[in-house]
Amino acid sequence: MFETLSQRLQAIAVRLRGQARISEADLDSALREIRMALLEADVDLAVVRSFMATIREQAIKLDLLSGLRPGDQVIKLVHDQLVEMLGGQRYDLAFSQQPGVLMLVGLQGSGKTTSAAKLGLRLRRDGKRVMLVAADVYRPAAIEQLIHLADQIGLEVHSRPAGTPPVEIATSGLVEARSRSMDVVIIDTAGRLHLDEPMMDELVRIAGAVRPDQTLLVVDAMTGQQAVPVAKAFAAHLPLSALVLSKMDGDARGGAALGIRSASGLPVAYLGTGERPDGLEALHPDRLAQRILGMGDIVSLVERAQDQMDTEAAEQSARAMLESRFSLEDFRSQLTEIKKLGPIGQVMQMIPGAGGLAGAAQAAVDDGELRRIEAIIDSMTPAERRQPSVIGGSRRRRIAAGSGTTVADVNRLLKQFDQMQKLMRQFSKGRGALPVGLGSPPGR
Repeated sequence: MFETLSQRLQAIAVRLRGQARISEADLDSALREIRMALLEADVDLAVVRSFMATIREQAIKLDLLSGLRPGDQVIKLVHDQLVEMLGGQRYDLAFSQQPGVLMLVGLQGSGKTTSAAKLGLRLRRDGKRVMLVAADVYRPAAIEQLIHLADQIGLEVHSRPAGTPPVEIATSGLVEARSRSMDVVIIDTAGRLHLDEPMMDELVRIAGAVRPDQTLLVVDAMTGQQAVPVAKAFAAHLPLSALVLSKMDGDARGGAALGIRSASGLPVAYLGTGERPDGLEALHPDRLAQRILGMGDIVSLVERAQDQMDTEAAEQSARAMLESRFSLEDFRSQLTEIKKLGPIGQVMQMIPGAGGLAGAAQAAVDDGELRRIEAIIDSMTPAERRQPSVIGGSRRRRIAAGSGTTVADVNRLLKQFDQMQKLMRQFSKGRGALPVGLGSPPGR
């Protein structure tokens, strides 16, 4: 997410921070590069112009050119303007009735059905009893898709026989949810390949019948600036509350997320960051701005870890490290837990200073590096995983054959793991500090 834009802005930030003084020409050069980076990311031109004018005006007004560490101050201005561009603060869902009604709308293919399931999972983790309502009767297999997704995450779905009008499905779903004391109803409505009046009329009738507390428009972020007229068209017919930008795990044209608040007037509530049921992030403008500028997002990383990782397993691994008995079995367990956090590139962007490594880390995963490591460890006997020192030449050949790798791959993993163990022993005895990135999986 924002990988290309992030790399460009981080490179500019590093150069500015390395200068004790910057001239007006230096500032203009940096601002031109920032402008080009935003435009290439498909941020709306009018939004970019306003963004750049504000930064330059404030930089001159605060007399940063003659101050100390002007580069850091310019980057802070960029950060603050990114936060403002993204809406300033997080959009929180609020419900005024029991059950609360959340209605999802959008064009066909925007990701409404997947977003409905993801939102349901988020709300359930917040302690809400959630029911999904399958009111998309036009797209083939839309109802079956919603039921399948709900089964995966343990949510209930209200549906009606084929031929039932969508308005009747929505109202009967609300009645059932009330009778069963649900906290929130999420209505998945039908979309079209393009905007048309019959589609809008049907959505207006559904909204009039169920009176939703929240009407969220799901927009495919990969459509770039085309998302803005879509948002405006829906807003002309429906009282939209906020946007959900799906498919933000792709980098191309993802800058639409930065400018859509200013261009459409609607806040962005959530970002879809993958196909997994948990691939939906609440948009925290300050955290996302920090991530884009390479400052990391530790708070979101900790929250994700708390939701996804096995706390007991993590504590056991930590104790093993401190007691100098960390084995390949523990390492294999760590890899399993790390994968629960989502794409490794996203995780790296959340670690301060590691954003520049996100692309390489994701490429290594995509290339199968983690799978090779897991295959090598899985091909070992329990005794070999607990005590790698017993693995001699013949065992290494057997492990390589069993894992579909080479003896060189096995040797590399064992050597790097041995180095890791030595560093951990030093750390546990208080003779040194763990270097940054020690927890990264051994790679090629």
